Amino acid sequence: MHNGQYVFAHEPVRILCFEYLHGGNLESYLSDEEPCSPDWQTCYKIVKGLCEGLNYLHNGHIYHLDIKPTNILLDTNMMSKIGDFGISRIFPSTQTITTATMMGTMGYIPPEFIKKQEISPKYDVFSLGVIIINIMAGRQSYYDCGIVPSEMIIEHVCDKWQRRLHSTMSPQTWQEVIETCIRIAFRCVEDDRQKRPLIREIVDELNRIDIKTMSLTYEVLKIL
Repeated sequence: MHNGQYVFAHEPVRILCFEYLHGGNLESYLSDEEPCSPDWQTCYKIVKGLCEGLNYLHNGHIYHLDIKPTNILLDTNMMSKIGDFGISRIFPSTQTITTATMMGTMGYIPPEFIKKQEISPKYDVFSLGVIIINIMAGRQSYYDCGIVPSEMIIEHVCDKWQRRLHSTMSPQTWQEVIETCIRIAFRCVEDDRQKRPLIREIVDELNRIDIKTMSLTYEVLKIL
């Protein structure tokens, strides 16, 4: 009512619409002792998609700062998509900033943030490394990193995937890809962030190994 008269009032309503992802989140596919439950090609698609998504963000100087399995969402085709940008930050890629605010999730936070509250592009890279280890070897393997030599874990992971692949496809075709992925993961979780690769370097390395794998697959098919 206005001055005794009925009037129409228009109240704008803001609605956020999100894509529904039928695959749920990555956490539901992980195990403590064993590799991720899907087959290798699906696991690799998840890893590669996550790396490409992070590369897209970092190219725009956007840093997620809470990469973890529950924030990796999967569509019907098991393509990974990054969610929950609640604590993301934008800052120059050459800059390291400090904050008094606690952020991230324990187990995925790099040591420089725990000790000095420092944030840099290598923060997300550390979280990525933990996730790749979780996918390829199970959650427990990351916690074994501090007490078991990395080469021993790498050998164990490659052997485990080889045995899984024997029942579905030629393990030789994917052997180098598997070893490349787990070695990338261990470089990502280096305590010294200067030793961690940039996300674009990881994507470039995966692209190179993809080309090599396609070539090897073609040669195998020619023989058959």
